[in-house]
Amino acid sequence: MIALALRLAVAGGREALVRLAAVAAAVAIGAGLLLTTVAGVHATNAQLGRYAAMYPQETAGGAADPLLWSTRFDYFHGTQIQRVDVAATGPTAPTPVGVPRVPGPGEYYASPALRKLLATTPADQLGDRYPGRDLGAVGPAGLTSPESLLILVGGTPEQVGALDRVRKVTRVAGNEAPLPETAIDLILGVVAGGLLFPVLIFIGTATRLGAARREQRFAAMRLVGATPRQISVVAAVEAALAAAIGAAVGFALFLAFRGQLAAIPFTGVPYFPGDLALGLPDVLLVALGVPAGAAVAAWVALRRVRISPLGVTRRVTPRPPRAYRLIPLVLGFAGLGLGLLYRPVTGDGQTALFLPSLLLVMTGLVTGGPWLAMVGARAMAARAGRPAALIAARRLADNPAAGFRAVSGVMLALFVTTVAVGVMGTIAAERGPAPRGSLEAGRLSFSLLNDAPVPATLPTELAAVPGVRNPVVIRENPVQGAGHDDGVIACADIPAAYGRCADGATVAEVTEGLIPWRESASADRVWPASEVDPTALPQLPVASLAVDADGPVAIERARTIMVAAFPGYVVAPTVPGDFESDFANTMRGWQRLADVVVVFSLALAGCSLAVAVAAGLSERKRPFSLLRLSGAPVRLLRRVVALESVVPMLTVAAVAVGMGLVAAHLFLRAQMHYDLRLPGLGFAAVVAVGLLGCLAVIAATLPLLERVTGPQAARNE
Repeated sequence: MIALALRLAVAGGREALVRLAAVAAAVAIGAGLLLTTVAGVHATNAQLGRYAAMYPQETAGGAADPLLWSTRFDYFHGTQIQRVDVAATGPTAPTPVGVPRVPGPGEYYASPALRKLLATTPADQLGDRYPGRDLGAVGPAGLTSPESLLILVGGTPEQVGALDRVRKVTRVAGNEAPLPETAIDLILGVVAGGLLFPVLIFIGTATRLGAARREQRFAAMRLVGATPRQISVVAAVEAALAAAIGAAVGFALFLAFRGQLAAIPFTGVPYFPGDLALGLPDVLLVALGVPAGAAVAAWVALRRVRISPLGVTRRVTPRPPRAYRLIPLVLGFAGLGLGLLYRPVTGDGQTALFLPSLLLVMTGLVTGGPWLAMVGARAMAARAGRPAALIAARRLADNPAAGFRAVSGVMLALFVTTVAVGVMGTIAAERGPAPRGSLEAGRLSFSLLNDAPVPATLPTELAAVPGVRNPVVIRENPVQGAGHDDGVIACADIPAAYGRCADGATVAEVTEGLIPWRESASADRVWPASEVDPTALPQLPVASLAVDADGPVAIERARTIMVAAFPGYVVAPTVPGDFESDFANTMRGWQRLADVVVVFSLALAGCSLAVAVAAGLSERKRPFSLLRLSGAPVRLLRRVVALESVVPMLTVAAVAVGMGLVAAHLFLRAQMHYDLRLPGLGFAAVVAVGLLGCLAVIAATLPLLERVTGPQAARNE
């Protein structure tokens, strides 16, 4: 029977070859995406493990001499630079990952991206912040990403020991336990679901291509003596053959495009290509599991033929779907709503709550889709005023599962698109973009710690930089508590562009840099008076320094002078746009990932729709041909086919967008206490273009109707 099955699969005529190619193509895409998802999980864990290695913990045992370790940050044109200061306290101190030895005083290792930046940037803008001898590049084992800007600076134990948050490390592992990154786990989970659900639907739709013809063929084999077991073997071999070919092509596609896949910022930054690795269990799971799954699906699909060879001709109206299909949808939203009342403390707990809830919502949309299609069809039938609308409504109401199957991929694509756009758009709106021009000209402020003294020559050095002006020194406010700003300054030292003191005051309470958080400089701002005696002001510790800098060159030169003057800084001097720009870079990475999901989901949904409509036409040749013989014009049949596809599509589109907005709002409220910002015209344009594309796919299949429903179809059937 296996030999007969193989012969039927490859020598069964053009229809069999087309069906084999369609199923193999669908499985190839699905296998490639499944491999990408599995490899992406491994790559994310590896990336997070290397990130954790940048924050080693003080552990017992290991080397007798600890390694002093302090991590801090710097900025250059809005891009964050990670700086790690290390000092060996003895010959047995551990060595940082990615370098051959611990750098000594006056030495450093830098990541390849930072070394390139240092080589192409004038030293007074960047290089002078890291004086010393370049020992070489940090290897990939010590970097989270090829784009990482990291510098490993050596120092004496006294120098590093005096820094903030210094650790005594006795072991530096190359593969620390992955960090519980809730947002990454959630996004990757939703992305995997958003990609794999449409793929599985596409595979299921493709396997139904020509299902009616295959059932008739298998029924004929039963009538001439084939047993149910033999029929099952033939069906399983056909499905497994197509799936095996598709799985092999999927492996080839994954290996061919692994380098391009690594460049996609699934976690906000790209991977190293070697991170996208597959283990032996992963290979076996896809290579054996996908064909086995296809064989099982084929076995289940032929239950009518196994029961009776006449089961194919005994077609009755299937039972209408019940409302219990919406249970997964309700449970998913209940899980998201639970996050409003109880938010787990740990990242793993949050992932365990939100990720299954989002996937349950997606599952509920698929299982509850036929019920929604039935409700829409009955509503259309109640208002139908033309024959085409009435016929289409009755056919949809009789078999809503078949009508929904064609548009289920569209529903998931729109749901994932809505959630991604709603969540990222709201976060970007709440966090705010970088102030316009803040990276080109702005207020450079520098917070000092540990009562660091200000070098007497520092104001002169800053004033000598072209484009730098209005240097001010802000002292610590001795009065702390609600209603009091962190710093104090003499009223005469406040530049006119940043406001003035209250009438009669000589000392004012001000914020760091003279610009309140997420606000702009204002000459009309009135700073509250301080109770500090002007004569006592010079004796107060310095809280921060601030200067105006015009242009990115002036900003980076002033920043370099400040960093060199205060080598023990925790966070380098910043302009208002640094944090926002760094956040914007991360959001752009997530946006690129969302774009990949949106484009691929909509494209795959269109393919599923085309295959489903074509398969539906093939399965309905006989009733449509009989309608034509009874006098129904072809244009009437075209309206019926169009309405059978368009009505469920528009229904599920409205439901998917609405459910996506609700899910995004619940997630944002539970995770970040943000209210959803409704997407703008760009989102509406994406949805409109996607739906128009689906309508174009439906229109492209209509010309087939006249050819496949001629009188010969009624005779041949």
